[in-house]
Formats: sequence, structure tokens, C-alpha cells
Amino acid sequence: MNTKKIFIVALFTCLSLVGISQTIGIVDKRSREFTVPRDLKVDYQVFGYQFPNITTRKMICFSSHVADVKDNFNQCPLGAYFDTGKMRPDDKIVYAGQAGKFARMVYVTGSGKKTVFYLSKSSFMIK
Repeated sequence: MNTKKIFIVALFTCLSLVGISQTIGIVDKRSREFTVPRDLKVDYQVFGYQFPNITTRKMICFSSHVADVKDNFNQCPLGAYFDTGKMRPDDKIVYAGQAGKFARMVYVTGSGKKTVFYLSKSSFMIK
């Protein structure tokens, strides 16, 4: 009986962790460009960090919450967006490789300025 309870609790914990993962973005395998599609039907909030550690400065935010995006609530230097289509024209985000549990991303402005940030690998998939 005790073993059964432990198994049920462990199974519930595993399923809960899978539900917490927010895969909202896609990296194109050929171009390596990162995109977040518009009109996602899920509640999400994903940050890109200055270094591959969630305790470092939040550099960019993708969120379904108006309060996060409207006034850049978290004061992310690269901005806060619902999706990548809301970024400035000609700006893009490029996947630059792995860094432990994170991916190294490069925000490239239309004028060519590059800023590196780190995004959790669980927040996107490569297609």
C-alpha cells in the first residue's frame, strides 16, 4: 500500500513538471532563426537572461500577459513581446548554440548590433 502511494506521488510530480515546461518558440533548422508564433493558445511567460542562469538580469521577455508586455514591466533591455512578429522591423533572434540547460541566442537589430542572451532549452524546439 505504501509503495503504491509513493508511485502515485512520483507519477503526479513527473506529470506536473512536464506541464510547467513552456515550449513556445521554434528555431528553424536551416536559418537558425528563433520565432515565437502569434496567437498561441496557452498562458506563457519566458525570459532570456544575460548569462545562462535564471538569477542574472532578464534581457528579453515573451509573455501572454498584457501587464508584462505593455510597459515592459520587467525592464528588459531587449524588450517585452507577445511574439517575435511584434519586434522592430528587421530585428531577429538567432540560435548560436548550447550552454548547459540554456541556449545561446543572439538578438540582431536591423542596423546589425548584436546582443547575446540565454534562453532555457525547454522553451523552444528546433524544427
